Order: sequence, then C-alpha cells, then structure tokens
Amino acid sequence: MPEGHSVHRIARQFDRNFVGKTLSASSPQGRFAEGAGELDGRTAVSVQAVGKQMFLETEGDLWLRVHLGLYGAWDFAGEILVDPTIASANGRMGQTNQRGTDLLDQEGPILDDAGENSLASIGAPRRTRVHVRMSEQTRGLAPEDDEWPPPIVGQVRLRLLTDITAADLRGPTACVLQTPEEMLATVARLGPDPLVGDPVENEERFVRAVRKKPTVIALLLMDQAVVSGIGNVYRAEMLFRQRLNPHTPGRDVPEEIVRELWRDWVRLLAIGVETGQMMTMDDLSSDQYRAAMASRDDRHWVYHRAGLPCRVCGTEIALEEIGARKLYWCPRCQA
Repeated sequence: MPEGHSVHRIARQFDRNFVGKTLSASSPQGRFAEGAGELDGRTAVSVQAVGKQMFLETEGDLWLRVHLGLYGAWDFAGEILVDPTIASANGRMGQTNQRGTDLLDQEGPILDDAGENSLASIGAPRRTRVHVRMSEQTRGLAPEDDEWPPPIVGQVRLRLLTDITAADLRGPTACVLQTPEEMLATVARLGPDPLVGDPVENEERFVRAVRKKPTVIALLLMDQAVVSGIGNVYRAEMLFRQRLNPHTPGRDVPEEIVRELWRDWVRLLAIGVETGQMMTMDDLSSDQYRAAMASRDDRHWVYHRAGLPCRVCGTEIALEEIGARKLYWCPRCQA
C-alpha cells in the first residue's frame, strides 16, 4: 500500500499537470462510467493529499476522492511537469542536516535498482509513461510512445486527459465523487497529516489520540484515524528509531516519546516527498547514502530484515504478524 509520501507526490504531479486545465474523463473499464461522465469537461481547480488519500477538486463543487489501497496505481503519460521545488531540493533534506553537504551536487545521479534516477529524474519536462504505485520503489519508465492519446493498457478505472498529459487509474480501493461536505467529512475522520493544517495542533492531536488508548503503539501508528500516511515501512522504522517496543500500549508510552514519534514522522515524510524514497537511516557517508538511494536493502534499519542481524546490536531482527500486517523489530534494541 502506498504510504503518505507517495500520495503527496502524486498530488503534486496533478497540481502541476492538471489543475487549471479542462479535463477529458472516461472509464475504459466501465466501472466508473457515470462518475467519469460527471467529471468530463470540468476544469480541475485544486488537489490535496491527506495521508493515503488524494482529493481532486473540479469546478461546480465536485471532488474526486481516490484511495489506491493495496493494488491501485496511477500511470502518467505525455508531457509531465513535476514541482521544480522538489527537484532543486532533492537529496538535501535530512542529509544536509546530518552532514552539511549536498550529495546530489557532489556525486552526480543515483540510479535505483529499477534503473531510475530517484533524485534527479524528477522536475524536468519529459515525454514518457510513468507508473506510480506502492512506495514508488516500483516506479518505472516505459519507452517513449508518440501516439496520442496513449493506448489503453490493462483495466483502467479512470482516464483523465488534458491536451498534453494523461493519467490512468487502475485498481483503486476507492474512486468516488464527493460533494464539498462529503469531502470535508472524509478528511475529518482522518488523523493529522504533517503536510496539512496547523503544525502545532497536528502534534497535539496525535499526542492526545495515542496517550488515551490502550491499543499497542504498533497498531496505533497504522490507524489512519490516529495519524495519516504511515504504513508498514515507516511504522517499523519509526519504532526502531525511538527504540520503542511495538507492543507498548499507547497510553503507556511517555509523552515525550510520543512527541518524538510525531516529529520524526514530520521529518521522514518530508524526506520521502522530496526524494521519492522512504529513507530512514541517518548519518550516512556519501557512499552509504548513494547505496541506500539505489537499494531498499541499504535504506532501512529493520524493515524487510527478518533473520538478519540488527545494524546496531547484532540481534536477529524479529518478524511477526500484528493487525494482519508484518512487523519487523529488534527484540534487544526495542526490548
């Protein structure tokens, strides 16, 4: 399932390429034909990501809500512009704070194991097909295709077209139209998102929600009514970074640790939005940072490392199922 940074990046993609333009909407699959008919011919007004959900506003007070879920994906094709402020800051957030240098300027492009330059490939106009799903670690580029509009590939729930850009939606958990009141009610049910709303109130909401519940912290961090955007990867990594036992009831976690969890989420989400990667390790050398950007195996402390030695203490990383999701943690560091 995509985590919060990916959805914010998708929303920025829509902001640059669709907001202010008239939409041509269709449902090649047929499952969203009525909704596509309602969207067709409207102008995109604004777009907002909250946690794992994206809301696209169109003229006439009509909102499109999309939740990708486990299998949903957006494909973009045509001339694609991404927010240039992301590209200019790529690789710096977190890394500058740690080492005082900009590795992107020093070392040149970094290719991940899919052959994508995850730092420098965004931010410039390009004519291509971009696949955005899961955590963007599966994001890949298809060969250029001059046919316009691009051919339909697979089961496309919704296609949105401008004169130069296409976005195809496949397999979402939710793809619905909402009134402004319905959209606000949906957002109100979600926990705070560091990139949405007042930063101080967001932190207080998170602290209150965690500290009053007997539910274990590993489940609370995945509860989108408690905090928006955290998924399996960020959950495991944040708990390790605080050396917190995942089975600790929320109400038993010291308030300062709860606040540190929130502040860490603020920081990690910002890094993820800028780089497109869930980078959760600190104080890396230049070579280590490049390796981490190129491979998930070098990017995390405990996630996906079951049976391997803890990077800190050497204890075997444990894997268990909690809330029907896999949990990775160090039994010693997080005892």
